[in-house]
Amino acid sequence: MKVLDLQCPHGHRFEGWFASADDFESQAKRQLVECPICGAKEVSRLPSAPRLNLSGANDAQSSSDAGASQAREWQARAMHALREVLEKTENVGDRFAEEARRIHYNEAPARNIRGVTTPEDAKALVEEGIDVMPLPIPAALKEPLQ
Repeated sequence: MKVLDLQCPHGHRFEGWFASADDFESQAKRQLVECPICGAKEVSRLPSAPRLNLSGANDAQSSSDAGASQAREWQARAMHALREVLEKTENVGDRFAEEARRIHYNEAPARNIRGVTTPEDAKALVEEGIDVMPLPIPAALKEPLQ
């Protein structure tokens, strides 16, 4: 099993596990590998080396590792928050604007909803005094995780 360091065009770094480097190349060419944060399928392999415990390792590497660790921790927190939003909202799909209005005008039961709408409809909702917030959901969260 090969653990590879990967990155999408948006700078999201993550690990991928593959049977071999050739397996990664094959899957990447067929666009089967995607960023777990944004769903981008243009994924590239980053240079990586085995981790070695060497006495006297320089502080610069340690600082770089700390920065990467903080980035991974932030991404993990963001993914956790998105999962929580998904668990606590009802997906009304492309009926979002209609359902948000029905809830706002007490024509439907109050509840937390999510869905899809056009930028124009979102602007109209805000102008009506209906609070909405765009929330891009990574493809990795749209289906159940294994």
